[in-house]
Amino acid sequence: MSKIVPAKDLRSMFGPARNQLARPTCLAFAASDAHAAMMSGWSPLSCEYIFFHAQRRASRLPSVGAILSKMLEAIRLDGQPEENRWPYLSATPTDPGSWMPPTEVGALYRRNGTTSGPAFEAIVGEITNDHPVILLTMLSRSFFRPSSEGIVHPEPAEAPEPERRHAVIGVGHGIADGHRAILVRNSWGTGWGHHGYAWLTEDFLRPRLFAVAMLTENLNVPANSPTA
Repeated sequence: MSKIVPAKDLRSMFGPARNQLARPTCLAFAASDAHAAMMSGWSPLSCEYIFFHAQRRASRLPSVGAILSKMLEAIRLDGQPEENRWPYLSATPTDPGSWMPPTEVGALYRRNGTTSGPAFEAIVGEITNDHPVILLTMLSRSFFRPSSEGIVHPEPAEAPEPERRHAVIGVGHGIADGHRAILVRNSWGTGWGHHGYAWLTEDFLRPRLFAVAMLTENLNVPANSPTA
C-alpha cells in the first residue's frame, strides 16, 4: 500500500471538486476555485463569467482554452460573481455571438494576481503560507490514472506531452511513496484521483510544469452590473 505523509493540506479551504466536463475551461476552474478559497467560507464563484471575460480580453472563442495573463487580468478588472449568478454551461455555446452574461449579476469580487517561475520549492513555500497555487502543466498518461490512493508518478521513459496542457490548483505538499509531491485539486469531478485530488510527485511535476500563478490582494468592489 502506498504511504502518504502530508506536510501541508489546504483542502479544508475548498468545497467538493467541480467538473469542467468536455469544455476547455480548466484554467477558469483553477482560477475561480483558488479565488473562492481565499474568501471567507466556501462559496463557488462563476467560472462561466470569468472565462467569458478572459476570452473577450484575448479575442478568443469559447471553444478554445484561456490565456493565463488574460485570466488574471479578468479577475483583477472584471471580477467574478457567485456561481449561481451565471451557472456553468454544460456545453460550449454553439453561437459565440449569443454568449453573454446576464444583465444583473450582483456583487463582483476582484483580486490581484501574479506569476512566477515554475519552481517546485516556491510552490511549497506558497502552500506552506496557506496560499493555493495555480499550476499549468503538460500531461502524460499517468495523470489520467492516479493510483487508488491518489498518487501520480511517471512510468519509466514516460515523457511530457506538450500538446496536452492543463491547469490545476496546488493545495498541499508532502511525501508520497517516498517522493516529494504536490497535492492538486483537479476539475474533472470527484471520480478522478481521491475525490478529485491527487498527489503529483516531483518526478512527474518538475518536467511538465511550465507556469505558476498566485492570487494576492483582495480588491473590494460594490455590487454592480458588468460593463458592455
